[in-house]
Amino acid sequence: MNNPSAAPSPAAPVVVPATDHVPTAGGSGSPGRRGALGPVGLVLAGGISVQFGGALAVTLMPRAGALGVVSLRLVVAAIVLLVVCRPRLRGHSRADWGTVVVFGITMAAMNGLFYQSVARIPLGTAVTLEVLGPLALSVIVSRRALNLVWAGLALGGVFLLGGGGFNGLDPVGVAFALSAGAMWAAYIVFSARTGRRFPQADGLALAMVVAAVLFVPLGIAESGTKLLVPTTLALGAAVAVLSSVLPYTLELLALRRLPAPTFAILMSLEPAVAATAGFLVLHQSLSVLESLAIALVIAASMGAVRTQVGRGKALPPDA
Repeated sequence: MNNPSAAPSPAAPVVVPATDHVPTAGGSGSPGRRGALGPVGLVLAGGISVQFGGALAVTLMPRAGALGVVSLRLVVAAIVLLVVCRPRLRGHSRADWGTVVVFGITMAAMNGLFYQSVARIPLGTAVTLEVLGPLALSVIVSRRALNLVWAGLALGGVFLLGGGGFNGLDPVGVAFALSAGAMWAAYIVFSARTGRRFPQADGLALAMVVAAVLFVPLGIAESGTKLLVPTTLALGAAVAVLSSVLPYTLELLALRRLPAPTFAILMSLEPAVAATAGFLVLHQSLSVLESLAIALVIAASMGAVRTQVGRGKALPPDA
């Protein structure tokens, strides 16, 4: 796991995104390509981790159930983050705590809805539907027409990855996936706010505790003592590290330096990563149509990154 202390210092210059001012890793003067690609690399690493963790979680569901897997994932992740981050409980305002609580609720809802979805429809399809939430966010908050082009290209790839349509799928699973996408969009917003209000990954650790406390009763109700089987605990811990600890930490750090619209379009890579994870872990093959979809979403994501690199400008920290 990346060291949370790698977060940018308060003295770093500020990139002017389409929404809020967030710190960047660049030095003085105009940030170059390296400064913009740093947080992009964090987002991509987080996406790879979370999708392979999701594939592992699918194999665990027969042992612990969907709600049980989510409970194990959140509890282990909360414990790890508390030990690593040791967040301060004092010195925070009521608004700070309110942001953390909403962030925790969002994480719990996003995880619960998504795992209910993959219990009913294929992993790649569920992620394809879920990514519509971040894509919608990118369109809503974008202030440049070019971002609409990249979002449209990514959206076309998303539907291609779904086979050009979603007929014949469990409607409940589809509804869960779309709802998870809405929570994913909210997660992006509140992750960025939490990263600005709390140092390093302290806010993430506290929000994970909130999510775990909310979800544990549901996991116990569904799976009971099955959650205490050593093999189940070990696999649940692996899912927690891959699907929660690593990606959430990397994304929170990235959102301190990357505008929400660019981050949201980068999330269009998730179906491609999920398809790869499904092939390697779950032995799900890729069709020509799915391969074309992967190419489209990668092109859209690269275009979004290039657009953001070209438009960034530095301001003093107090701007």
